Amino acid sequence: MVNRTRFDDSDCPVARSVDAIGDWWSLLIVRDAFDGSRRFGDFQRSLGVAKNILTARLRGLVTGGVLETVPASDGSAYREYVLTPKGRALFPVIVALRQWGEEHFFEPGEPHSELLDRRHEQPLRPLEVRSADGRRLNPEDTAVRKLTKPAGSP
Repeated sequence: MVNRTRFDDSDCPVARSVDAIGDWWSLLIVRDAFDGSRRFGDFQRSLGVAKNILTARLRGLVTGGVLETVPASDGSAYREYVLTPKGRALFPVIVALRQWGEEHFFEPGEPHSELLDRRHEQPLRPLEVRSADGRRLNPEDTAVRKLTKPAGSP
């Protein structure tokens, strides 16, 4: 088996994020958790993924602090998977992937699922990247700056 390259020591936030949740099964598990899946069988039925792969991805998401296991809500002996605050913080990422997919991978009128605001039962506005002063930003409006450790820090 080929060893996977790890990015958990990278100085790039994107690389570290991909290291934590970058494979498609993990992202789809997180999507399903937002949609209400909580049990192993729920994820397995929704995704159709092999049990060994699902077990490994769930374990990785728990180890990475994205999901946690809690006692089953029905009082049974089962455990359920719920999003942690770290996992819930992935909501904008899932919404961005959904909106990107809707825009680029479906023909006009082609059926697909859509995410709605529960209160108004309306689709969400497209996500936008904004500056601190509220301006809409495009890639050419941004730059990456490397942060260094302050003098005297370990």
